Amino acid sequence: MADPTAPVLKDRLQSELTESMRDRDELRTATLRMALTAVRSEEVAGKVARTLSDDEVVTVLGREAKKRREAAVAFEGAGRADKARRELEELEVLQGYLPASMTDDDLAALVAEEVATVAATGATGMAAMGRVMKAVQPRVAGRAEGGRVAAEVRRQLG
Repeated sequence: MADPTAPVLKDRLQSELTESMRDRDELRTATLRMALTAVRSEEVAGKVARTLSDDEVVTVLGREAKKRREAAVAFEGAGRADKARRELEELEVLQGYLPASMTDDDLAALVAEEVATVAATGATGMAAMGRVMKAVQPRVAGRAEGGRVAAEVRRQLG
């Protein structure tokens, strides 16, 4: 019987890497290799090697997607449209493995709910931002970037 805690996403990345190599899809192959390298690096980081859960793999892939997004903006600003396009293509491949992004309305509703919960404890205004962020982050994991979440929390608290 298969181990129910085994990371399905990592196995999917590996099998799709093999498939992309067979199909000679250079972009997909390079992107999946980079993603798996990042996952393996995270697994051996720290004092003891471990196997990442699917949620942890999603977190690593989210970080890699953010790097691609930031690099594309930097290359675009430097007049390197070819490099920016490559970064965006890699980002597109990575997004296929990430959960769907939250809409602005969903994010606003979730933040409003947490703001109300934190306000019930007596904390209000910008002083409550840390508490609200701490409560919201696990609920949006992988579906909204931290900067976007922080901007919405600031908007609702300010």
